[in-house]
Amino acid sequence: MLKLGDDLWIFDPNTDRSIQISGNMLKQSVMGSDLSYEDMMEETQLLDSYNAEIKGTIKHEGRDCWIMELSAKNDNVSYHKRKAYIDKERNVALYEEWYAKSGKLLKTVKASDVKRISGRWYPTHFVFKDELKQGKGTEYIIDKIEIDISLPAHIFSKSMLKK
Repeated sequence: MLKLGDDLWIFDPNTDRSIQISGNMLKQSVMGSDLSYEDMMEETQLLDSYNAEIKGTIKHEGRDCWIMELSAKNDNVSYHKRKAYIDKERNVALYEEWYAKSGKLLKTVKASDVKRISGRWYPTHFVFKDELKQGKGTEYIIDKIEIDISLPAHIFSKSMLKK
């Protein structure tokens, strides 16, 4: 997958073609998972799109957390409201709920196996759950990650997508 501006491209090795995913297709599931292409494309800082407010505190899986509520500043976001449990010590979201404008819960995200990587705390295990579907959700596990490394700009091009 490659995001160029507002465009998402995927390479299909079966057809040896790059395919652009756009418009309504962005709301579709990524390879049968509980994530949509739109979920994977989000890149803006949350404070650019949402107003944030601390609503209280909670103990989540043994960790002291703030309950943070995010309300959309405009309709250009996938989820009108978000609720997150933020680990007070490590400043990491351990649990999130993503809501539609109607108030209906659409998705949840559980993060765990938080590790210190390059001086910052980072979850390495996620479970994304589409609350409108049956099933246990989609696991996303990070086995290896490097943060703040320099990458040449030419890597992020359609011609490199096949490689």
